[in-house]
Amino acid sequence: MSLFVTLMAAIFVNNFIFSKFLGICPFLGVSKKVETAAGMGVAVIFVIALASAATWLVYNFILVKLGLEYLYNIAFILIIASLVQFVEMFIKKSSPSLYQALGVYLPLITTNCAVLGVTVTNMESGYNFITSLVNGVGAAVGFALAIVLFAGVRERIEKAPIPKAFQGFPIALITAGLMSIAFLGFSGML
Repeated sequence: MSLFVTLMAAIFVNNFIFSKFLGICPFLGVSKKVETAAGMGVAVIFVIALASAATWLVYNFILVKLGLEYLYNIAFILIIASLVQFVEMFIKKSSPSLYQALGVYLPLITTNCAVLGVTVTNMESGYNFITSLVNGVGAAVGFALAIVLFAGVRERIEKAPIPKAFQGFPIALITAGLMSIAFLGFSGML
């Protein structure tokens, strides 16, 4: 499979939010405003890209060499937590307003199952370093695309006359389901 196909499949067909239902907590929690969603998307792109590279290196050059492959979950979580701390410090210094807007969801990238899901998928699929990196970047861009699109829809829904029973979280879940169906249309392309 070419790198372009891997990238497009990770963004559209195998979107971690819409096809694997991973990363739903920040997807629903940070998607009320497009600016905040875009900030979270950029942070997740950075973390997943670096996590894909770092976990591939640790798995293949340390865990496999020492026969400790079974420790991959612990090693991957430690790597992801370290990267998130780095991103959190960077955002706090460079953009305090974004840091405040993201609030508790920024440290929650550590426990965002999409980040761990990408790294485990790379390992289980036996991808080489470049393919792991491309798949990671594609999955992260897919996450960012999904959260920004969803935030845009949610901003428009805020101004729409929604029946009282559907206001708030119920309409958000219905919208997410409809977006998931829309992304399902990409599955026939690749």
